Amino acid sequence: MSFDIKKIRADFPILNQKIYGNPLVYFDNAATTQKPKSVIDVITEYYQKYNANVHRGNYFLSQKCTEANEKARKIVQNFINANYSHEIIFTRGTTDSINLVASSFGEKFISCDDEIIISEMEHHSNIVPWQLLCERKKAKIKVLPFNDKGELIIEKLESLISERTKLIAVNHVSNSLGTINPIKKIIEIAHSHNVPVLIDGAQGIQHQKVDVKDLDCDFYAFSGHKIYAPTGIGVLYGKEKWLEKMHPYQGGGEMIDNVTFKKSTYNKLPFKFEAGTPNYIGAIALGKAIDYLNSIGIENIANYEKKLLKYATEKLSQIENLKIYGTANNKASVISFLIKEIQPYDTGMILDKFGIEVRTGHHCTQPIMKHFNITGTIRASFAFYNTKQEFDILYDRLVEINKMFNQ
Repeated sequence: MSFDIKKIRADFPILNQKIYGNPLVYFDNAATTQKPKSVIDVITEYYQKYNANVHRGNYFLSQKCTEANEKARKIVQNFINANYSHEIIFTRGTTDSINLVASSFGEKFISCDDEIIISEMEHHSNIVPWQLLCERKKAKIKVLPFNDKGELIIEKLESLISERTKLIAVNHVSNSLGTINPIKKIIEIAHSHNVPVLIDGAQGIQHQKVDVKDLDCDFYAFSGHKIYAPTGIGVLYGKEKWLEKMHPYQGGGEMIDNVTFKKSTYNKLPFKFEAGTPNYIGAIALGKAIDYLNSIGIENIANYEKKLLKYATEKLSQIENLKIYGTANNKASVISFLIKEIQPYDTGMILDKFGIEVRTGHHCTQPIMKHFNITGTIRASFAFYNTKQEFDILYDRLVEINKMFNQ
């Protein structure tokens, strides 16, 4: 379909409401996105008509859900252009996907004094799992820094890589700064040293076309709820060669081939990494969300959000006493800022009373805040259902708040 903002907004029921008597202006899309009616409807439909556990029943309801679950896997495969559907592992979200790799890849391939490289701008979910792994294995973490514009200093990557480097883990897009990182270049450098790369795609998948074959990444992780699907469902893409070698992440039903008290053997991919009853309704809804995005066109979404970001950045730059954090040349639709003499939390509370929902705090990126010597920011993050008119409402309120505190 064509990019019709009125029709698009009508597809999201939650947007048509008032908060404290004001129209809802939802600018916290980096935390979670709203859901189109088609996604909400498919969840209701499957729970009302077809609900049954997958992969285990030879009756109609089970087969119906199993077919829909595996169709969703194929939808994800095609969406990110993976080689095989069995390279798509359904997880609970990005955090779960990263922990899966940290556990399974880490146990297999990381030893004492080995090294893992991450960047200074990572979300805590792409820091802490590696720290836990390094504590267990007595390995080390190295950090690729960024400059004051919020751009990774790629020139330093080569010097960080050594013969002990076993993995590089970096985000596609910074959730705090909006920076779109040059991940293809990072992957090329890493692979020239035979080092695999994991990409945290939580903030990248919804803003631009992701082609894992073109990127040549070894792992790509993302969450359904960031891409207009429900919470509790996510994806780990992994190259077949790695997934085959890695040990299972968890034990239980479905991930086994044969179980005896002496020894168990494991199921084939992808089921080796999907222990227990999966969130099959979530997977089906994720497939529906991707279908919805495909109907609009990810390129159309990217172009629209780019225009919205440009408009918002120019408007915010006009406000006296306001500073933007994250001014990279290549950004997604995220703006973090502070207004002089005003605590982010106070600004957020005032905006909420006018129905404007933004995020305040450190955004699970405390190392970024330490880099800038601040405790947190106000973050406005946009989706393709947002409008310039909504941003004008935010702008006007910020001008008022600035005058209130900085007369």
